[in-house]
Amino acid sequence: MTDSAENSGSSSPQYQPTPPLNAADERLWSLLIHLGGIILWFLAPLIGYLVLKDRGQYVREQTATALNFQITLAIGYAIGVVTSIIGIGLLIILAVQVLNIVFSIIAAVAANKGEGYRYPLAFTFVR
Repeated sequence: MTDSAENSGSSSPQYQPTPPLNAADERLWSLLIHLGGIILWFLAPLIGYLVLKDRGQYVREQTATALNFQITLAIGYAIGVVTSIIGIGLLIILAVQVLNIVFSIIAAVAANKGEGYRYPLAFTFVR
């Protein structure tokens, strides 16, 4: 077999890093991640963080912020479920859901403007 025949065979694909997002796309994805937390809880920010964290600094910060907030809310939901035995848990679950809706909308509006936003009451789990 000749040298050219060996080279014309199957060649392994070269790794191509994903290109960074432009500023408008970073804002759009950040907005969607924040709003996705209302419906899909921590799944939207988790998937967004894992997929987009290397595509731009702004989208990485916003997805990490949304993920931290949703994890904090998941802890609040768990506390609400445990304390529902004594009755106060239902109020805790309702309060957590209201906080989720209100703060996620505020964060989405800020992300659409390209502003940094930090959720109040959120613990930092992911940096």
